[in-house]
Amino acid sequence: MDVLQTIKRLFVPLVSEVDDDLVPAPFTVYAIHPLTEKHIKEVLRLNLRCFKDGENYTKHTFAYLLNEPGTLSYKAVTADNEIVGFVFVMVNANGAAHLTTIGVAPEHRRRRLAERLLDHMDNALRKRGINTIMLEVRVGNIAAQNLYRRVGYTVVQRIENYYSNGEDCFLMMKSLV
Repeated sequence: MDVLQTIKRLFVPLVSEVDDDLVPAPFTVYAIHPLTEKHIKEVLRLNLRCFKDGENYTKHTFAYLLNEPGTLSYKAVTADNEIVGFVFVMVNANGAAHLTTIGVAPEHRRRRLAERLLDHMDNALRKRGINTIMLEVRVGNIAAQNLYRRVGYTVVQRIENYYSNGEDCFLMMKSLV
């Protein structure tokens, strides 16, 4: 029986078992600060934890985003200065912004930290005169869709086969005016 379970574990991801064992982090005070390239290793590790079954950015992609003048990026940190969240937004030449990625460590979720990151980003964009922000979200990611709707985004289009696994996405937009 143990041999069969071992073989099964080679082919079946244990995501639900890992998630069931997740222990929420102790409550803490969070602060939001700009991200810089010196944080790239921490962001890479956190990105892998946030998007186990999704599209993960590479070190090259994060390096590009952190060095691109049109990108705004922020980190959420605990009182111990541990990075537990991040958000990246690119400002397009046409004056609109594109939310490229946002992530919160699984043990720090359900504390409105993603909303705080999005609100911080919205305020930074308004100060730069940006009026519109857009994003793509997996059709199957209901939790993220609910978050985005709560903070003012609306679905404007469904894009077929958007992700590498063939899943569709919703294009969502929000006015910052």
